[in-house]
Amino acid sequence: MPPVEIYTTRYCPYCHAAKDLLNQKGVSFTEIDVTGNGERRAEMTRRANGGHTVPQIFIGNTHIGGCDDLYELDGAGQLDRLLDRTGAG
Repeated sequence: MPPVEIYTTRYCPYCHAAKDLLNQKGVSFTEIDVTGNGERRAEMTRRANGGHTVPQIFIGNTHIGGCDDLYELDGAGQLDRLLDRTGAG
């Protein structure tokens, strides 16, 4: 499985929802909290090609986008493929 990274802030409900989906699927991920950290937020924005809202989610080198994008991929049956899975997780 490629590494999964998610940029978050502490009180973001969309961040919590995205992490909940990843946890439900048994996906290990690295959480990068950008709360009050301008350097990390700038890194996130750069990696996300200008995306400045949280969460910003990456699977390997692929920028997924935010929470809605993650759920859309899952609903379309594409998330498991990106995670190198064949089943429904």
